[in-house]
Amino acid sequence: MRLVQVGAGGMGKAWIDAITANPDVELVGLVDLNQETAHEALADKGLEGVLVGTSVSDIAAATGAHAVVNVTVPVAHHPVNVEALFAGLPVLCEKPAAPTVAQALSLAASSEASGQLLMISQSRRYFNSLAQLKAVTGELGDIGVITTEFFKAPHFGGFREEMDHVLLVDMAIHPFDAVRYLTGQNPVSVYCEEFNPSWSWYQADAAATAIFEFSSGLRYVYSGSWCADGQETSWNGQWRVNGAHGTATWDGEQAPLVDANDATGQSLSVPEASAGPEQIAGSLAEFASAVRTGVVPDGQIHSNVHSLAMVEAAVLSAETGQRVRIDDVLTAAYAQALHNEKNDDVKAVLSGWGSPLGNYSGLADAVSS
Repeated sequence: MRLVQVGAGGMGKAWIDAITANPDVELVGLVDLNQETAHEALADKGLEGVLVGTSVSDIAAATGAHAVVNVTVPVAHHPVNVEALFAGLPVLCEKPAAPTVAQALSLAASSEASGQLLMISQSRRYFNSLAQLKAVTGELGDIGVITTEFFKAPHFGGFREEMDHVLLVDMAIHPFDAVRYLTGQNPVSVYCEEFNPSWSWYQADAAATAIFEFSSGLRYVYSGSWCADGQETSWNGQWRVNGAHGTATWDGEQAPLVDANDATGQSLSVPEASAGPEQIAGSLAEFASAVRTGVVPDGQIHSNVHSLAMVEAAVLSAETGQRVRIDDVLTAAYAQALHNEKNDDVKAVLSGWGSPLGNYSGLADAVSS
């Protein structure tokens, strides 16, 4: 599968590594507004014969590309994705899908209007030990509470230390998305508080606690800080899943631990881990398989909208001090998407939904290839 990658910066280099390590795909083009950056990234990897340019559609046409990997900054995700989709190319896009839920809904409609797959790379879904936790979670019976503790102290410098809602916007989408993966459910509401410890080196709030209610009634409690020196958790956080039959825990790295019995009273055990690729290599492998087989991937844009809506709802709750319904966030975003959409074909798709969730039950029919 011939791929054009858009974006050659720091994360772009990581994606070049993932693409060149996967024998099922080939990097044939690299797009960046700064062509010098693109040439330097290729030279660093010792790659030759990769066409460089500034236009996604031009490079894709010149190379006979089959798909696009979008590793641009979030504000560029919407225009780059739309250009690629309407050039007839499926797209694998770095998270978040877009800066807002309204733009993400526009992308979902663009995917339908173009007939092309748009998958969002939630790379932290792709840990073999998380798949083990999902398997165990399915054996715990009704789930009452899931918790994630996330405590790290990175000194990024640059824009992250100056941005608003830095933890919620830049990092929390990973565990928010992971809890949807674990449970197969979507949230219905959230109450969130943000704050900034006195010793924080971030300009705005870098710590938050959020309580989500899900459709089954389970509560998901996320508590995190990006200025928490000492006894740091893994980048995936520390997880606890409590159900009717017992409890499972996961440190975000190793195999989960389980203290539970099945319906017959026998002790549950953790299944063996698979040997599948992890992180961005895992999302790339699923994308390539989805394009070839037509099987809808977990990260399809229509589904991923719910993970982004969790972030937007948590931010709104923190700003207002009120419990926020996820449906209200989606409804407002849908109205905004309809109002802002300039592409007549995309607007027709949005209008045809009738609601922000109108077409989400038919994910397998959302794209034709």
